[in-house]
Amino acid sequence: MEILKLWKPQDLFVIKTSKQSLRVVLVVFAVVCGIYIFSMCINQTSNYLSQANSLSIHVINRHNCHYPVFQQEAIHYLHFPKPQTFNRKECACNPVRFFAILSMQRSGSGWFETLLNSHINVSSNGEIFGAKSRRTNASVVLEIMDKVFNLDWYSSSSKNECSAAVGFKWMLNQGAFEYHEEIVDYFNRRGVSAIFLFRRNLLRRLISQLANSYDKDTKPLNGTHKSHVHSPYEAEVLAKYKPVVNMTLLIPNLRHAERKAAKALECFKSTRHIVLYYEDIVQNRTKLADVQEFLGLPQRELKSGQVKIHSGPLSQQIQNWDDVKKKLKGTPYETFLNAD
Repeated sequence: MEILKLWKPQDLFVIKTSKQSLRVVLVVFAVVCGIYIFSMCINQTSNYLSQANSLSIHVINRHNCHYPVFQQEAIHYLHFPKPQTFNRKECACNPVRFFAILSMQRSGSGWFETLLNSHINVSSNGEIFGAKSRRTNASVVLEIMDKVFNLDWYSSSSKNECSAAVGFKWMLNQGAFEYHEEIVDYFNRRGVSAIFLFRRNLLRRLISQLANSYDKDTKPLNGTHKSHVHSPYEAEVLAKYKPVVNMTLLIPNLRHAERKAAKALECFKSTRHIVLYYEDIVQNRTKLADVQEFLGLPQRELKSGQVKIHSGPLSQQIQNWDDVKKKLKGTPYETFLNAD
């Protein structure tokens, strides 16, 4: 009876109240923890997005194609053409880069273009502005470039569906200077990369020009003019001609070529570009790896079937060599005499 007297009904209320308080505390604690964890997740997500923005990373989704992330500066130069003349089929998801080879005659551009075209994913369409009718005004020039970069321009080099880089060769005297403002704007707007190819030894370039002009007139190869040859025999035939250099025009011609190259770089300096020299490519084939990297291509060994015509020393290619040597001695162009 004494034990029963110690127990009271209000004691049950106290016990129940303690259990309810504990439950409330646990619920509150769980809610606080949930809010904290949620806020941490939001904060981490925000940090990730801000980092992504600072790195300018984006995901490309074109033609229902999904790609890994690309840097912002790369995206402007990735294109997904929709040709009017054919269907890219399974290659529709392959991005294409646009390029133009800017050069001067007899600077090795033909040889360089064959090297590029030996890459399975490159289509370089030659001198598309060689015909005057294609460069009568800026509008015509831009329309033709649209056709080339839309993969609707057909040439023997066209690889159509799976081209990873498409472009053409453009001589500086084929409207490139005349409409350079419109062309630069087009390059920057469409994401076209410029490849400048020059020749360091301008005297060798001049000799090649004179020999090529002679070949146009005389056509020693069975009555056919060939700017480029693919056999040692053809090269030997054409190399037999040794031009006489006009001493009055020698330095002005060299200076003109020098200034033209400098003008091209000045006019197109705001474009994405790379500058190459013929001699550097001949002596160091790693330059070709640089070009492939510039165009975002998988690295391949590039080959050409062209054979060099004037491969001997300059002293054996010019009839009036002594006069040329005397004329250039003491000038900025003297180094061209011994560049072999």
